[in-house]
Amino acid sequence: MHRASAEDERFARAFEACAISPETFDHPAHVRLAYVFLCEHDVDTAAGRMREALLRFLAHAGIDANKYHETMTRAWILAVAHFMAESMPGTSAAAFMEANPRLLDSKVMLTHYSVELLFSPAARRSFVQPDIQSIPEHG
Repeated sequence: MHRASAEDERFARAFEACAISPETFDHPAHVRLAYVFLCEHDVDTAAGRMREALLRFLAHAGIDANKYHETMTRAWILAVAHFMAESMPGTSAAAFMEANPRLLDSKVMLTHYSVELLFSPAARRSFVQPDIQSIPEHG
């Protein structure tokens, strides 16, 4: 079973408390947060928690809530869950990402989605299934 480190858990709680700077919340930080939530919850609960945390973070930072993207959020949760299911259990997000470097490619979703679909208003509002290649679902 994958586990988050104490440092990962502090990071997630700091993010949920909006104590992280928007400038430091980059793609690896998104993957790290997804990993922590998936260590704690099933896919659906982790996705809901990620959605809530991201929307709260955007509001706190004064960033337009329209920046939130439901398909990207759920697709990344699914991708992280897939790699967690396929890899040896780890003890930290850093070890997990080191063992699964494809997750650090922020453009990997374009191997599953066409640009037109992924960046459509419908995909931003609600989850849409990939139109190129499915994302395996676990948990």
